[in-house]
Amino acid sequence: MSLSLHPSAEPAEPPVPASGDVPSRRFSLALRLPLRHAGPRQVVLRGQCLGRPGAPWLVVAGGISAGRHLAAHAGDPSPGWWQAQVGPGKAVDTLRWRVLSLDWLGADGALDVPLDSADQADAVAAALDALAAPRIRAFIGASYGAMVGLQFAARHGPRLGELVAISGAHRPHPYASAWRALQRRVLALGRDQAAAGQALSLARQLAMLAYRTPEEFAERFDRPPVIREGRARVAAEAYLQARGDAYAARFPSTAFLRLSESIDLHRVDPREVRVPVTVVGVQQDRLVPLSDLQALVEALPGPARLQVLRSRYGHDAFLKEDAAISAVLARALSGEAKA
Repeated sequence: MSLSLHPSAEPAEPPVPASGDVPSRRFSLALRLPLRHAGPRQVVLRGQCLGRPGAPWLVVAGGISAGRHLAAHAGDPSPGWWQAQVGPGKAVDTLRWRVLSLDWLGADGALDVPLDSADQADAVAAALDALAAPRIRAFIGASYGAMVGLQFAARHGPRLGELVAISGAHRPHPYASAWRALQRRVLALGRDQAAAGQALSLARQLAMLAYRTPEEFAERFDRPPVIREGRARVAAEAYLQARGDAYAARFPSTAFLRLSESIDLHRVDPREVRVPVTVVGVQQDRLVPLSDLQALVEALPGPARLQVLRSRYGHDAFLKEDAAISAVLARALSGEAKA
């Protein structure tokens, strides 16, 4: 097992002003990891540590498209995927905590085998071992990250103080699994026709419809279709295609396939999660219904609470409802959520 530092990537977007510089480092970790469905495999974990050395550890993890770059810092001033929540003075205060974030196993497209959320949890534990971090104050996970957080709590509970699980349950809902299965079939068809990029774009567009809500689309795209190049185009079409194409340009199709599968392979017995848990659900989330989150909270043997938000952004509320999510995180990290 080896740990090596890598230089920061070049900014891909305009720099974000920081309210204070915090120490950061990126690393890669080569190890042999036993995977639940594929046996022992040589893998490379890529991660980032952000925050004050010697401070208590947090782990922060997001959806399948989220990587290790959480927020702008001196080493990389480009915006991170959770820019609103991570940084000096923010809910995840990098002057108070040391934060570990990882690229998911398989995110680079090089690991073309079935991946389980349990594999990701074990990868987090291996990274903590390499960083000499025997225990973490909290695991904060959103979407797929919440699933991995539940696995980490079940498999490595003695190392964890508390779990914050946002829009992720102990199992995928059958409706959501069916939606993702169709996305994977679109991708498979595109690969067969030598059009993997176009297929990935279309699969991502389908995914976005599930992440968001009819209410948002009614507000933003309630306009008549227009005839362009001999066919009718609806108001949301250009937006979806632009987002899908941008995603396909930066995310490998194999990574999308295997991480989408990983969501549907996910299963955790709530009785094995014995740490305090704050579960956050969104009333308009069509992928992770409140009924599943209520069942999770009722089955957890330790201290647990369900906080329900309302948002026109549905499953993507953790990325869009900055004030509400910040309040949830602040309460959890203050210790109030344990009461």
